[in-house]
Amino acid sequence: MAAVNGRLSIVADAHIWGVESAFSSLPGFDVSLRTLEHGNIRREALMHADILLTRSSTRVNAELLEGTPVRFAATATIGDDHYDKVWLDEQGMAYANAAGSSTGSVIEYMIAALLEMHVREHIHIPGTCIGIIGAGRIGGGFEDVCRKLGMKVLINDPPRARQEGARGFSELDELLAKADVISLHTPLTRDGSDPTSHLINKAALDRFQGHGIINAGRGGVVDNEALADWLDASAERFALLDCWENEPDISHRLLTHPCVTLATPHIAGHSLDGKAANTQFVYNALCRYLGVDPVWNMHDHLPPSKGRPHQVPTGPDIWENLHQAVSRLYDIAEDDRQLRATSTLEGVEKTRAFTHLRRHYPIRRTWGVTPVHFSSASPETTGLADAIGLRLI
Repeated sequence: MAAVNGRLSIVADAHIWGVESAFSSLPGFDVSLRTLEHGNIRREALMHADILLTRSSTRVNAELLEGTPVRFAATATIGDDHYDKVWLDEQGMAYANAAGSSTGSVIEYMIAALLEMHVREHIHIPGTCIGIIGAGRIGGGFEDVCRKLGMKVLINDPPRARQEGARGFSELDELLAKADVISLHTPLTRDGSDPTSHLINKAALDRFQGHGIINAGRGGVVDNEALADWLDASAERFALLDCWENEPDISHRLLTHPCVTLATPHIAGHSLDGKAANTQFVYNALCRYLGVDPVWNMHDHLPPSKGRPHQVPTGPDIWENLHQAVSRLYDIAEDDRQLRATSTLEGVEKTRAFTHLRRHYPIRRTWGVTPVHFSSASPETTGLADAIGLRLI
């Protein structure tokens, strides 16, 4: 750790939620915090920095850090494929991510997506076989919800299968042959035992017997051009994309494709509570590195719930009831409309628009913050509402 005489210089992405309150002071240190736009986080800005805190738009590697005094770097995001971990390890540099922090937010996004697909008649939730690739915190939590909704679930997770035994896991080819819809929740890796870069490529799509692809994991896990070709082949196919290759320069062909039924700007984990948890994870990791007890708590800085319940009219269709309730808490279709509105832009304006949507995302609270009241509902409706995490009164 490069702090000298209790002084600590931190450079941080200005768009980390709560960055000033979390990192402007730390127990036992005289902190100098400098917040920058990601485009200004360059080597010359780090020549006197001990700590670097980023988001996914900053690539942390030798080009950025070599010759600087930075000895700890952390990203306030779940994914860390923008970190050159091999180089960081070679330098003996400590680093951290916020893996697990936005799990609940992403699962809520996935539930909203399923209900939206159901009411649009792309799937029938209780009659759908879903293949989940990657059953870590998010994929595993999503698996539990899908089973509660009455879906048949197949799981592909080679690292877990090796560790826990093959029982309960499926090979990728089995998912491609049996699943109606595939949902991707893996990290993006390019080497090792289980590389995931372009895991869903032309060959995999040619073998896929289902009709839907959902990617709220990492953009590069799916070959986007191959996906567009696959969608071209049948109007019965669909894709739901929150993660894209080459963000923020995303595929215009996919964004405007009629079979991409929902397109969102990599915001599945962007609830306000999820953003706050990202900061909490990074703050805690930094405190561990510094050997100090954490004192900052995100709950002291989140706005209180207004407490006014959403009134939801109900009818005989339990799935429509759930869709109505969830849409009041999180309108996934509005995120789709906002991203599609950028489809007429070109070049740098298009990439700036994608970045703007992510950085200036409107406040979205986790579902438990605001209660829901059904005008009248069957025990089946309330049971499923409870299963997906709605707070009923």
